[in-house]
Amino acid sequence: MRVLVIGSGGREHALAWKLAQSPRLERLFVAPGNGGTVAIAENVPIAPSDIPALRLFAQKEHIDLTVVGPEAPLVAGLVDDFAAAGLRAFGPVASAARLEGSKAFAKRFAQEEGIPTAVGATFRDYEAALAYLREQEGPPVIKASGLAAGKGVTVCATREEAEAVLHRLMVERALGPAGAEVVIEERLEGEEVSLLAFCDGRTVVPMLPARDYKRLADGDRGPNTGGMGGYAPSPYLPPEVQEEAMARILRPAVEGMRRRGTPYVGVLYAGLMLTPHGPRLLEFNCRFGDPEAQVLLPLLESDLLEILLACVEGRLEEVEVRWKQAAAACVVLAAPGYPGSYLTGEEIEGIEEAARLPEVTLFHAGTRKENGRFLTTGGRVLAVTALSSDIAQARRRAYEAVRRIRFPGMHYRRDIGEGLRSQPRAEKRPAGAYAAAGVDIAAGNRAVELMREAVARTYTPAVLAGLGAFGGLFSLKAWGRADRPILVASTDGVGTKTLLAAALGRYESIGHDIVNHCVNDILVQGARPLFFLDYIAFGQLRPEQAAAIVAGCAEACRAVGAALLGGETAEMPGVYRPGAFDLVGTMVGWVEEGETLPRRDIRPGDVCLGLPSSGLHTNGYSLARRALAGLPWETVLPELGRPLGDVLLTPHRAYLNEIEVLWAAGVRILAMAHITGGGFPENIPRVLPEGLGVHLDGSSWEVPAIFRLIQRRGRVSEEEMYRVFNMGIGLVLLLSPEEAERACRLLPEARPIGQVVWWDGKAPRVRITGVQP
Repeated sequence: MRVLVIGSGGREHALAWKLAQSPRLERLFVAPGNGGTVAIAENVPIAPSDIPALRLFAQKEHIDLTVVGPEAPLVAGLVDDFAAAGLRAFGPVASAARLEGSKAFAKRFAQEEGIPTAVGATFRDYEAALAYLREQEGPPVIKASGLAAGKGVTVCATREEAEAVLHRLMVERALGPAGAEVVIEERLEGEEVSLLAFCDGRTVVPMLPARDYKRLADGDRGPNTGGMGGYAPSPYLPPEVQEEAMARILRPAVEGMRRRGTPYVGVLYAGLMLTPHGPRLLEFNCRFGDPEAQVLLPLLESDLLEILLACVEGRLEEVEVRWKQAAAACVVLAAPGYPGSYLTGEEIEGIEEAARLPEVTLFHAGTRKENGRFLTTGGRVLAVTALSSDIAQARRRAYEAVRRIRFPGMHYRRDIGEGLRSQPRAEKRPAGAYAAAGVDIAAGNRAVELMREAVARTYTPAVLAGLGAFGGLFSLKAWGRADRPILVASTDGVGTKTLLAAALGRYESIGHDIVNHCVNDILVQGARPLFFLDYIAFGQLRPEQAAAIVAGCAEACRAVGAALLGGETAEMPGVYRPGAFDLVGTMVGWVEEGETLPRRDIRPGDVCLGLPSSGLHTNGYSLARRALAGLPWETVLPELGRPLGDVLLTPHRAYLNEIEVLWAAGVRILAMAHITGGGFPENIPRVLPEGLGVHLDGSSWEVPAIFRLIQRRGRVSEEEMYRVFNMGIGLVLLLSPEEAERACRLLPEARPIGQVVWWDGKAPRVRITGVQP
C-alpha cells in the first residue's frame, strides 16, 4: 500500500516509524516531514494546511491511505475534501473534529450527552465573561475555544491571573480568533490521564492509558506547552476505572456523534482528571496526542496500518489490538525560548550516540538534516523515548539517552515519570450493633461526608442553608432574577433503571437521569431550575454508592444552574433487598408571570418540532429488561455498536440549553411536551387545547436501534412501543410555521415531525402514520 502521513512533528515521525513496520506497506510519504522522517520515508514539501495541494499529490501518487497527524487539517475539512475526491483518509470529518476545534461545542456536547465534565460556561462577550468569573469561588480554568496548538488552556492560580488571561484572550486577542470565544470552568483536582481510542464510527477500542506533561518546567510550573514528555501505561487508571471512562465518556461521545449524523472515525483522545468521584473529561482531541504517540506506538504490538484501515472501512471489531507487556517514557528536548519565540538553526550533537542505546528511539520534531548535520527548526526539537519492564527503568533509560544529546540552550523537564504512587486503599471500619441489625449509622455519616463537597459546589449566594440543616433555605431576594416569579415544582423517579445501575455497579449516571428528567418536566411549563432535592433509599447503604449517585445529581444540577439544596438518604433493609435502591427527586424552578406554557393560541397548522432523545431516558425499563432478558449487559450487538448495558444506562437528556438558545433568539414557543412514560399518546395531549390533536409523521425521524431491538425481542406491538417509549424523540415543541423555521436554523438537530390538527373527540388524539418498522 502507498501511504501518506501529514505533519512534521514528533507524532508524525512516530506514526511513520510504526507504519514502516507493516508488511503491507509499499511506499511511504510524509508531508512535509522532518530530519528524522527522511530516513524512513520520502519527505514531500507540502504544508499540512495546503489541502488542495495534498489532494493533488495523493491523486498523482495513487495514495491508498492518508494518515493525518495534526488537528488543524482535520478541523479544516481535509478528510471531507479527500472523500469527495474518492481518497481515503484516517481521521474525523470536520463536523466531528469540532470536538477539538471548538471547546465551546465540546462543552455543550458533553453536557447534552451526560458526559461527566467540569461545570463551566461559554462566552463571546468580554464583560459577561468577566462578570461570571467574579462570581466564582476559586480560580478557574480558562480555555480559548479555538485551536491554539495546545497552548489555549490556562489553569489559573489566582483570580487576578484569571482576569488577566481573560483580557489577553478576548480583548488583546493574543491567540487571534481562537480566543474570541472562551470557556470558563471549575478547576478539577486529581491525577491527569490521557485515554486515546481507535474509532470506526461505532466500535471504540482503547489504547493504553498515558500521561503527558503540559507545563514547561519541573513540578508543573511555567506556561502550557504542546507537551514536554510522558509515559505509558498510567498506573492511575486501573482496568475498572478505564472501563468506567469508556462507558461514561468515550463510547457516549462516539454514539452521540453517530446519532447526530457525523460518525466519528479516527483517534478520539480524552484528557481525563481522576477525581474522588470518578473520571471527568477535561477535553477532547481528535487525533493522536503529541507526545502520547511517542510512548503509545512503541508499545503497540499489532500492525498499525491494519488498525487504521479497519477504522476507515468500518470493521474495527474484526481487528485485535495487542500491546506489549512493557512501559515507555518520553522526554521532550526544547529550544531556548519555547513555548514563546525560539532560536533555530543550531546544530544538534549526540543523536547517533543516543540512538545506539538499547530500547531507545529518537523521534524528531523540529529538526532538519543539512550536509550530514541535524539542525533545530522548531520549539520542540526531539522526543527521546525508552522502553523497559516498568516506568521507573524506562525513565532512567530515557534520561541516559538525553544526557548524550546537546544543542545550545537545550532545556527539558527532569521529573517525567518521577514519584509515581500506588492508589490509596479505603480503610475498613468496624460495624456497630445497630449496623448488625441492618442500619449502619456510621455508613450514613460517611456517605454524607463523601457527598458534602459535591453538594456544596452547587450552592449560589441564594442558598442560605443546605446539607445538614433540617430544611434547605433559598433566598429569592438574593437570587433576584425575576420581577414576578411563579414557582414551578415537579417530583419524579427513575423507575427500574436503578436495577440496571445496580447490576452494572455504575451509579453516577443515574443522578444525571433524575435531575435532567425533573428539569425537563418544569421546562415544558416555561420554567428554569432553581433548586433540587433528592431521596435515595437503599436495602443496605454503601457510602460510596450513595456518594456517587449524589455526585451525579450535583454535577447535573451545576450544569443547569440549580442548587442541590438537600435530600434524604435512607437505609431500609426490610423494604429493599440488599443491593437494590430507589431514587426520587424534586426540582423547583421559576417562570415570570405571564410566560407560563402552554400558551392559549395553539391552532391547526402549527408545527410539531422534535428534539432527539439520548436513548430510553428513564421510562420503559421494566418492559426493556423483560424483552432483553438473557442478553448479558456487556453484549455488543451489531446494530448497537457498543455494550448493551452502556446503551441502556445512557443518561436522560436535559433540553434546557437548547430551549435557552431559542428563548435568547426570541423564538415564541407555544407549548412543549416531555415524552416520558405514556409516550406520545399520553404526553402531547397534556399541552393541547380542547378540540385539537396532532398528526405525526413517523418516517420523519430515525428510530434508534435499541427500540427496534426491544420491540423485536419482546414481540411488542408498534402501538405499544409508541405508548411506552420515546422512540428517539425526547421533547416535542409546538410552534407556528414561521417560528419553526427559525428554530430549525438555530437547532440543526431539531426536525419537523408533524402538525396540529382538529380533533373530533373520537379518533386518537395523537395519530402517527408512516412508521418504518
